[in-house]
Amino acid sequence: MNLFKINFRTSVIAVILASLFSVSLVSQAAADGITWTSRTPAADNDWQSVTYGNGLFVAVSNNLVGNISNQVMTSPDGITWTARTSAANNYWTSVAYGNGLFVAVSVTGTGNRVMTSPDGITWTIRTSAANNSWTSVTYGNGLWVAVSDSVFGDTTNRVMTSSDGFTWTSRSSANNNWKSVTYGNGLFVAVSSSGGTGNQVMTSPDGITWTSRTSAANNVWQSVTYGNGLWVAVSTTGTGNRVMTSPDGITWTIRTSAADNDWFSVTYGNGLFVAVSGNGTGNRVMTSPDGITWTSRTSAADNGWASVAYGDGLFVAVSITGTGNRVMTSGESSTAAAAQVAAANAETARVAEAARKAKEQQELREILALIPSIAELTLSLGETTQSLYSTKCVKGKTTKYVKSGAKCPKGYVKKK
Repeated sequence: MNLFKINFRTSVIAVILASLFSVSLVSQAAADGITWTSRTPAADNDWQSVTYGNGLFVAVSNNLVGNISNQVMTSPDGITWTARTSAANNYWTSVAYGNGLFVAVSVTGTGNRVMTSPDGITWTIRTSAANNSWTSVTYGNGLWVAVSDSVFGDTTNRVMTSSDGFTWTSRSSANNNWKSVTYGNGLFVAVSSSGGTGNQVMTSPDGITWTSRTSAANNVWQSVTYGNGLWVAVSTTGTGNRVMTSPDGITWTIRTSAADNDWFSVTYGNGLFVAVSGNGTGNRVMTSPDGITWTSRTSAADNGWASVAYGDGLFVAVSITGTGNRVMTSGESSTAAAAQVAAANAETARVAEAARKAKEQQELREILALIPSIAELTLSLGETTQSLYSTKCVKGKTTKYVKSGAKCPKGYVKKK
């Protein structure tokens, strides 16, 4: 076989295999929660909360530092962020997505402690049910639910609900400092940082009627999430007991955290629980496949990580401290993965086109190489013809050959 063809085919196969391997690596790297990369935020604000919905990551900040007019930032891939104007310069603490709407809540403001957006870009103020310190909001089973604490003096009506995110109604609950609420498996669950002994959890099937539950420890519980049939909450206090889990939201069991850090947020995605903290040295992330056994991970920077969310194959965390690095990501969004696949496909197409052109050139070279043989064959045929037609007949400048012994055509003269 031609050596050129062997080498070329080998290179084509190598490129195709490399492309397939790169796509495989993209799939394996996605959503690992282990390796984290710093990203540049839209501004060095105190980013309090991040969520994902409808192909977009959205984060909100307070109004204490940074660009207080742009207290929202958005990103389609978790990497490139754009500042957005909030509906009011409040202390925004939490943002969530549900039913085609982003909703954020605040701990400050007068009659304007809720804002909504259909696209994460343009925001509209909504009237909260009360001027409480709203710390967390979630969506589930057709209902928005927000909870509050008492940092700024409110003492009652620490839950409010809304069917559309626009009109809100106060609901009664225990007067704890409720820090986080989420929804899963037909149940709303909230956790608090303080309260009576053993009642730092409350649950509700409808967001309206709430029941106190006994927490596994009287810690400062900051965040709760649901995933793979399990509720998981994390805390900023406690010794070796800063995680608790529950299969039903009612009965809770203490779990050992990877470190006694101030764990402010926990989420679930792609078969993994991920929590982030505001302190620690090189260990401000911990992960768990089951919510029970936790492993420390190295954060992209030792920032005050306040919130973590999962979406589109990517974990995204935001921070209240740091310079130009208040976002970190782990995994790879489908947008970035698609870009790599597109690049690999483009390279494969380029190689295929190069192979086609090389094949044409090789065929042309082979044809040209045959020309001397064709010339020799033509000469040989001429000689053979001449030997068969040995009598030469001439008419002016025209020459014809006839068989030996035959007469020349009329008008032709026989020549020797």
